[in-house]
Amino acid sequence: MALLTRGTTYDIKDSNIALLGSDLEKHVREHAGDKENAWQGVGHTQGLKIWRIEHFTVVDWPKERTGSFYDGDSYIVLHTYKADPESETLSYDLHFWLGESTSQDEAGTAAYKTVELDDHLGGVPVQYREVQGYESPRFLSYFPHFVCLHGGVSTGFHHVSAPPEVTKLYRISISHATARSHLLVREVPVGSAHLIQGSVYVLDKGEELWQFNSKTGTGQEKFRAAEYVQNLSDQREGRCEVTVFDEGESGAGAFLSELGAESVLPPASDTASELAPSLYRLVESDGAVGFEDVALSTSSLRSDGVYFLDDDASNTHAAIYAWVGKETASRQKQLATQYAQTYLYEKQAREGERVKVAVSIVKLNEGREPEAFLKLLQA
Repeated sequence: MALLTRGTTYDIKDSNIALLGSDLEKHVREHAGDKENAWQGVGHTQGLKIWRIEHFTVVDWPKERTGSFYDGDSYIVLHTYKADPESETLSYDLHFWLGESTSQDEAGTAAYKTVELDDHLGGVPVQYREVQGYESPRFLSYFPHFVCLHGGVSTGFHHVSAPPEVTKLYRISISHATARSHLLVREVPVGSAHLIQGSVYVLDKGEELWQFNSKTGTGQEKFRAAEYVQNLSDQREGRCEVTVFDEGESGAGAFLSELGAESVLPPASDTASELAPSLYRLVESDGAVGFEDVALSTSSLRSDGVYFLDDDASNTHAAIYAWVGKETASRQKQLATQYAQTYLYEKQAREGERVKVAVSIVKLNEGREPEAFLKLLQA
């Protein structure tokens, strides 16, 4: 069956993210069967569970690799916790993460299987669509170290602890998704185009590890990067020579020359002005979908509708929230994430590239609203 081979790379502009009713969904359903064995016993205890999509199959991701992701893959992540420590009731955050080079088949399977797991858990979870480089603070908060590398199930991948066969470049930054800082390590193409002022970089040459600190990189980033480099060296039994370069200091030109870069790094892009959030109600007429502007208030939310809270211009957590009322028609419930993607795509067509269609999409049910959503309604 042709669709069971790796397909084309997923395009985030594909508004059919949920894939419900599509030919791909039918093939996923046929391949997966009526019952997903991976869901057995899931959601009964607190903790984090991760699966990777491999050829339409949901496969456990090893616990020792928690926090490591590959840009050619798609994953499902379930966080089970107690919102009230004194209660026996469990709550769930359910994410599907799409690498920038994942295939359409893998992305579609992840989206479909996330809906399936949500149903398995009684519709209780808050669902998140995560795209590489646009991860929500909630997603990043699970990982003290979040590492995103090139490769994947179809192309092969290396463990970062093993010396690479070719030179690798990593951009190091810090996420403050929670009160505790989290280390972000993202592999980027080796070259001057990916050197951004304000970041710290590690060039992995196998037997040599070079750390480069840009002038405006924070002290915490430099310190955590040094810890990461030392950890790599320790995992390779100390067989690496570690060199640290500071931009503008003696010797830094050697690092820049290795990447074909000039002596001064390009500045980071200016941050766009933060705009106030807005609320829209989904309307359908003769098969056409529209979005009606309503007052940003809890009183605007009706149990028989789907609403979209647009906070895509936030400088801390850009997101679109899809709120689903208890009495909403089943088809609208199923397609809420897809409609949110359609909303983003139409907005980008009107307003231009300022609108990023890859921002987090958060689907939540009436009565299960996360704190971030409720705060925005009270803004």
